[in-house]
Amino acid sequence: MSRQMILFTAVTLTAPALIAAAALFGGWWAVAALAYLTAITASLDEFVHYASAPGGADREFPEADRLSVALALAHFALLALMIVTLTRDWLNPFEKLATFAAAGLFMGQVSNSNAHELIHRSSRVLHTLGKWVYISVLFGHHTSAHPLVHHVHVATRSDPSSARRGESLYRFMWRAWRGSFRQGATVESARLERAGKPRWQHPYVTYILGAALMLAAAAVIGGPWGIPALLALAGFAQTQLLMSDYVQHYGLTRAIGGNGKPVPVGARHSWNTPHWFSSALMLNAPRHSDHHAHPARPYPALELPTDAPMLPRSLPVMACVALYPRLWRRVMDPRADEWVAKP
Repeated sequence: MSRQMILFTAVTLTAPALIAAAALFGGWWAVAALAYLTAITASLDEFVHYASAPGGADREFPEADRLSVALALAHFALLALMIVTLTRDWLNPFEKLATFAAAGLFMGQVSNSNAHELIHRSSRVLHTLGKWVYISVLFGHHTSAHPLVHHVHVATRSDPSSARRGESLYRFMWRAWRGSFRQGATVESARLERAGKPRWQHPYVTYILGAALMLAAAAVIGGPWGIPALLALAGFAQTQLLMSDYVQHYGLTRAIGGNGKPVPVGARHSWNTPHWFSSALMLNAPRHSDHHAHPARPYPALELPTDAPMLPRSLPVMACVALYPRLWRRVMDPRADEWVAKP
């Protein structure tokens, strides 16, 4: 295994291990799990220098898919464990709150990044696994909306998942959730009609019935409080996903070319960060420009462009800044304006 894959494996799998220990034993494990995904990640990004190995776009990374499968299985196991933990009484309220926060951060940042990788895979098995990770947090439509809407219309007003300059995080999240659901359904309906397939094969049937199945399973696992527990975990995870979308495209727009259409997607249409630890934790999701240029490229191969917009702090830290719209605009509007004005 390469040094790069050892880093990805160690950083990502430590999170569910700590959260599982927190869910089972509480105490300092709960503090450690939450600290790992917040203060420790931010501190290592800022204060520890680590030269990440180059991606190597021409290299194969068979270990990448194996790690993605392991993370997906850990996600499902952790989701079931969290529903049990939140609906039982072996942890005190503080331990439950800390463990819930850590689990929500893992599902919204690590599991989201992993499922995102899986739905871009050509393998039907891997794609289906990623789809069910999203369905498990009641966000199955992202499987369709992300590649069919976001990747097509990114950095234009036609994309509900591209945040506009001056738009607050809170306004964006409501618009993005509704818009991606509707536009994804519209595109899938058109594809279904072109293929001459019956309506019951519409992917949204799977997303909706799958969500109902997850809620039913939560009720079986956790009793009367199982459904609220799943709704809380899913809502927290979805919030993290939407925050990432908000930060990674805020204020960046594609110019309109002479043919009246947006110019091709380029490195300048996504915000990136060079921070090593959060990048490893999120499977190189902060190398976002290269992902949009090469959606099928596995995460270890993603490169950090030198001619792309860079966030002033790591992606998780900037997501926290986005919680305060006035501060966010003061930090980000001048940077966005600078990139939009560049020829």
